[in-house]
Amino acid sequence: MAGEPGSGGTLGELLASGRGRRFVGRAAEIELFRSAVETDELAFSVLHLHGPGGIGKTSLLEVFAAMATDAGALVVRIDGRDMEPTPAAVLDALGTDLDVPARGGAITGPSRIVLLIDAYELLAPLDDWLRTSLLPRFPAEALTVIAGRRPPEPGWRADAAWRDLLRVVSLRNWSPQESRRYLAACEIGADRHERLVAGTHGHPLALSLLADVVARGGEAAVDPLAPDVVQILVRRLIDLVPDATHRRALEVCAVARVTSELLLRDVLAVADAHELFGRLRESSFIESGPDGLTPHDLARDVLESDLRWRDPEGYRRILRAVQADIGHRLQATEGRDQQRALVDEKYLFERFLLRRGAGLAAPVDWGSLGRRYPEPARPADREPILELVGAWEGAESAAVAERWLDRQPEGFFVVRGPDGAVDGVLGFLDLDRACAQDVAADPGARAAWEFAHRHAPPRPGEAIRQTRFVVDRVAYQAPSATMNAGPVLSLQRHLRTPNLSWNFLTLSEPERWEAYFAVVDAPRAADFTVGGRRYGLFAHDYRQVPVDSWLDRLIEQALSDGVAPPAPNEPPLLVLAQEQFDDAVRQGLRDLHRTERLARNPLLRTRVLRDRVLRDRARDDGPPVTALHDLLTEAVATLGTHPRDGKLLRALDRTYLRPAATQERAAEVLGLPFSTYRRHLSQGIGRVVAWLWEREVYGPK
Repeated sequence: MAGEPGSGGTLGELLASGRGRRFVGRAAEIELFRSAVETDELAFSVLHLHGPGGIGKTSLLEVFAAMATDAGALVVRIDGRDMEPTPAAVLDALGTDLDVPARGGAITGPSRIVLLIDAYELLAPLDDWLRTSLLPRFPAEALTVIAGRRPPEPGWRADAAWRDLLRVVSLRNWSPQESRRYLAACEIGADRHERLVAGTHGHPLALSLLADVVARGGEAAVDPLAPDVVQILVRRLIDLVPDATHRRALEVCAVARVTSELLLRDVLAVADAHELFGRLRESSFIESGPDGLTPHDLARDVLESDLRWRDPEGYRRILRAVQADIGHRLQATEGRDQQRALVDEKYLFERFLLRRGAGLAAPVDWGSLGRRYPEPARPADREPILELVGAWEGAESAAVAERWLDRQPEGFFVVRGPDGAVDGVLGFLDLDRACAQDVAADPGARAAWEFAHRHAPPRPGEAIRQTRFVVDRVAYQAPSATMNAGPVLSLQRHLRTPNLSWNFLTLSEPERWEAYFAVVDAPRAADFTVGGRRYGLFAHDYRQVPVDSWLDRLIEQALSDGVAPPAPNEPPLLVLAQEQFDDAVRQGLRDLHRTERLARNPLLRTRVLRDRVLRDRARDDGPPVTALHDLLTEAVATLGTHPRDGKLLRALDRTYLRPAATQERAAEVLGLPFSTYRRHLSQGIGRVVAWLWEREVYGPK
């Protein structure tokens, strides 16, 4: 028989035969589809299947595809996991099998069309476009099956015409009889059926996982009363992986937003991750997507919690390794690739570092995270931007936005819907570039400016940033694609601003997010009102806690039991005014060979020393006071890079590096009049202070 080994059939026939033997149940759904695909007059045009992950939607679509092919129809497949949710991506996919006119018009094919759309929840941004623009272009006899995790959006039922052409089916767990038939198809002995069926409650994924465990020699006993049997089953699968490396690959997949071969290779330090990646891809609880592999939601939860409970140090290592990979991509990429890395970073924080907090609400829309990206606003977006701000915040706020659009248009970004319309607005301000009149005219900018200058004023050359507007068309400032984009863009701007001081986020109803931003070290700093609406400012001084130290704290928090950040190992960095910095450098030079006094110098808690310590960390150069000694010595040595500064270097050398007993003796050793020596010394100190100050404000060169 075709499809059996040695029969001469195709591999596809063999695969289809194997799937068919294991497929059970769904008799009512199959009969409903059969009645449609085998008739010329359709009772409905769209069949919408919905149910939770692992319920068997994809398997049912495979059966539908085979039935449609047998009926002589052309089967066209779209999978939301394999494309970006844009009209262009969908039209490109359809164009492989169908005639899709570039400027609209009817979509045609060589025979009757059956369109199967899987993972529809990932195409949710296209729902309106698909319903109103795409499907109406198909022939009247075409049949579409949509499979996703959520029921149809209200628009399908609100349209009376679509309501008549739509059938909705909610997929449920298998019945005990169907579950037993599945186990028999998997060649599991009947003596084990009752225990397995009771333990899984008929959940197809759970039963599939358990059958996999049993087939690979694992223990079949499952407590039927276990509240979360999937957790038990995935733990069993972890125990059955071939070796420790494959187990670590599973754990990496659970921690990272998406897993690629490159990520596995780097995190696990293996020369070739192809086989590891392939085995992950074959697992029944791993899904493939455009960016890599992701575990089923339930499996991810279990893998992560199991690792964190069983091997906290291993969990720490994987978190740090994944974070290091993200950090590398942040430095090596720009534009959209850098934004993807930032999305991976945000996912890591929100899921593993914050969301475990008791009732802590995070401003994240998980469904759209990593699927919709912002873009710079265009001149044509001006009116839609002002309309959105006005609709949610009122005319006074819209007037403030209009003023900033005139002054800093490059700071405005939009999130677009499938039809290209503006669905969200983000407005970022560079307050250090704004004139005093513009700051004074905006209560929000004025509140941020006054807070910064009251608590730790920006020093010359340092920037102040403010996320001033966050408006989503539907959700306003509730979790949405627009709220997802805000921190991604903010961090991307920070990466391009090495001299950033204060960063402010403006949100309405600040009480809603106060606990969340306190955890991420951006506490509520001040409030202001515009048009009768109250807003809060959430502030972080990146000079005191730089971004890498901030990330380290959050990673440590992931291993703690509470939501509060652990106490830092060292206090925040000092933000010294230029005059204070100058005094500290001069004192440090005087105390260069007095370790006990140098250990009290304020420079020990400045950015310039921290950067030096980070740079030399691999050499393990000893305590910070040693690093400060070396930093001051290096600063003096820079005077030797220019011949004209040699006289300044010699003055500092005989005064601080190899000091004479007195300054008079130093002048005598150098063969200089005392007044000339003092002039050279003063000029040299000024050069050293300037060299260090440049690195304090702008970072290492």
